[in-house]
Amino acid sequence: MSTTIFYIIVFILIADFIGNRTLSLLNIKASKAKIPTLLAGIYNEEKYGKQQHYLRTNAKFGWVTATFSFLLILAMYTFGGFAWLDSLVRTLSNNELVTSLLFFGVLFFAKDLLTIPLQWYHTFVIETRFGFNKVTPKIFILDKLKSWGLELLIGGGLLTVIIVIYQQTPTYFWLIAWSVVTAFSLFMSLFYSELIVPLFNKQTPLEAGELRDAIEQFAEKTDFNIKNIYVIDGSKRSTKANAYFTGWGRKKRIVLYDTLIKELSTDEIVAVLAHEIGHNKHKHTLKGLAISLPMNLLLFFLLGLILNNNAIAQSVGCNEASFHINMLVFGILYTPISLLLELVNNMLSRHHEYQADAFVKTHGYAEHLVNALKKISSSALSNLTPHPLYVLVNHSHPTLYERIKKLTT
Repeated sequence: MSTTIFYIIVFILIADFIGNRTLSLLNIKASKAKIPTLLAGIYNEEKYGKQQHYLRTNAKFGWVTATFSFLLILAMYTFGGFAWLDSLVRTLSNNELVTSLLFFGVLFFAKDLLTIPLQWYHTFVIETRFGFNKVTPKIFILDKLKSWGLELLIGGGLLTVIIVIYQQTPTYFWLIAWSVVTAFSLFMSLFYSELIVPLFNKQTPLEAGELRDAIEQFAEKTDFNIKNIYVIDGSKRSTKANAYFTGWGRKKRIVLYDTLIKELSTDEIVAVLAHEIGHNKHKHTLKGLAISLPMNLLLFFLLGLILNNNAIAQSVGCNEASFHINMLVFGILYTPISLLLELVNNMLSRHHEYQADAFVKTHGYAEHLVNALKKISSSALSNLTPHPLYVLVNHSHPTLYERIKKLTT
């Protein structure tokens, strides 16, 4: 049985790698297609050449990083690397909780340290070459240290709670652990902007003036109560523009990147925010929760079924089941289910994007949203002709072409 499980693991790893690389090749091929008339003018000839170069540079880099990760993980499974690490951490402690935390901690930091050169290259070579990067070496290092601290505090703390739940109530582990993770996720959705974002970026209330007046007037017209409008200093890391809506109830807030304010007109910014308000009006956050909660419950239920399975642990060279080894193997075995659920999530997300765009159109801002989307795509050197299969698997948003077509018809 353990041998069969091992071959299933290897098959999933190889199939996942080949599938993703095939999608990448299809996407590169599709990028050579003629730009639709509807999108004409977004790029001039020089900038279109730059966009094509950017896409291929990132694709090649993606091949390098994916291949490195694939070979490393495959080697760890094939040559007993995880079993060796399990034996190593057991020499440091006999406590199962400590052993599991050490195991995952070593894996996390080892992987991150190994990939730092790749992260550095992408930031300071690729993104700098194409004019996007604003990160300094100091910011890069500080961000990394802060991220490690958060992983230890939040990730380590949550993992500790989940392991203790399993040790104390293995029969109902799946239900209690799911409840804890759900409660934590809801808490973070409320307080993420207040607790986490300030560690990395400065957020300041949007000052009084034409833009704030226009946003508040639109919000009032659409019966959307929002007073928390913030500007985030995204320009300290990148020239790319963005905006997002976060929280709910009295905690909801609109966050504008300073790069967005610099790049778009007042009406275009209002159109972008109208799209975010459209999400709220259609209750997309709640609908997303209604879908994701059962999916997560399924994940914990299936995880609970195999955490005590010796064959799972023996498939990677260990003698008996343990929380960390069985959870690690489960992560691979769950991949096909995860892919199917992700397809459903992406389809639902794209449908929600169309609904939010329709809300903008209903309130007379379709033309402004089209102009905003074109500017944002142009400044980010976005691919205007992605392959349909690549979009199906990887895109949570419809293509620019499909969005503009619906907004203009």
